[in-house]
Amino acid sequence: MNTTMMKRLAGLTLGMMLVASAGFAADKLSAAELKKMAVSASTPADHLKLAQHYEAVAADHEAEAKTHEALAEQYAKAPTGREQKHPMSGETAAHCKMYAEHCHKLSAAAKAMAAEHRKAASKK
Repeated sequence: MNTTMMKRLAGLTLGMMLVASAGFAADKLSAAELKKMAVSASTPADHLKLAQHYEAVAADHEAEAKTHEALAEQYAKAPTGREQKHPMSGETAAHCKMYAEHCHKLSAAAKAMAAEHRKAASKK
């Protein structure tokens, strides 16, 4: 893959990640906050905060999946010898597709956690 195409892919990746995560960064808890709230959540507000955190995490994973789906398309349009020599290296369509599927699964798990916390918030 030539240098110009690599620069375009890098720009595309960075741009998609920045746009997708811009609105959700404020909703994500720090690791310390998450650890504390995970064991002490008792009010509807606590559970709503956790739900918002997991929704933001899900959105990040979806953005990552879309980025890798776009990369997979680009790699498929301009394959290099890596597909045959190193089929799952980071510069192949197969790797990007696999990683995108992984991100979709992580997103689904985070959405399920958010739903559980929304449910817990509505019961209190």
